[in-house]
Amino acid sequence: MVITYVTITYNAAQVLKRTLDSVLQQDYRDIVHLIIDGASTDGTLQIVEDYIQRSNAADNGHRIQVTSEPDHGIYDAMNKGLRSLDGDYVCFLNAGDFLPASDTVSRIVASSSHNGDSPFCEKPAVLYGDTDIVDAEGRFLHHRRLSPPEHLTWKSFRHGMLVCHQAFYARTDFAIATPYDLRYRYSADVDWCIRIMKAAAKENVPLHNLHMVVANYTEEGQTTLHHRESLFERFRVMTRHYGWLSTIAMHVWFVFRSVR
Repeated sequence: MVITYVTITYNAAQVLKRTLDSVLQQDYRDIVHLIIDGASTDGTLQIVEDYIQRSNAADNGHRIQVTSEPDHGIYDAMNKGLRSLDGDYVCFLNAGDFLPASDTVSRIVASSSHNGDSPFCEKPAVLYGDTDIVDAEGRFLHHRRLSPPEHLTWKSFRHGMLVCHQAFYARTDFAIATPYDLRYRYSADVDWCIRIMKAAAKENVPLHNLHMVVANYTEEGQTTLHHRESLFERFRVMTRHYGWLSTIAMHVWFVFRSVR
């Protein structure tokens, strides 16, 4: 099984090394790492070049591909990654986020290989797991407040984004068929996950809970920096998929839950 990681970068020299190191240190060989850079002007590309050299020296079997050119934002860059996909599953692991242990990918593959959710042994459309939150220095802060349900469906996200984008491994055929919607600047990842799960449900393909922490997510991301805009946009995404009445009812419940 080949796992592809897509890392989006733009002037990310301060946080990128821990992301790349976490992939470099994986004891699993069949990894493709696509680095989609937006024409960085800091030391990002030098860090990437050093990463390539270290990976080659380690003879770890990983394949690294780098693109550096201007783009129209993070989701446009992610679509570039989708157009270059290889392998069985893809995960978007952005600069500053990282894999929690050197055997993370090995454990993901072992869990999915023994998936009991499908009587026909079809590869799940999505592999999903838990997330830990880290600070700007990569230090553990807390487990993510929202956690994956035992059995995830596209309807689960009515209760919020229960699976972090970095903990969502999409089967590549579903991912390629589902480009990010560039109408959204901050919440296209939520929409993307829902649409992939909808497509899986339509084809009756299972989703598989990995029952493990698969990503460390850096708290200071674009969604955090643009929190208000992100909330409004996420509301639009939810009304698109779940309707106005259901979305308003769930947001009333969110408010009630937060003040209890």
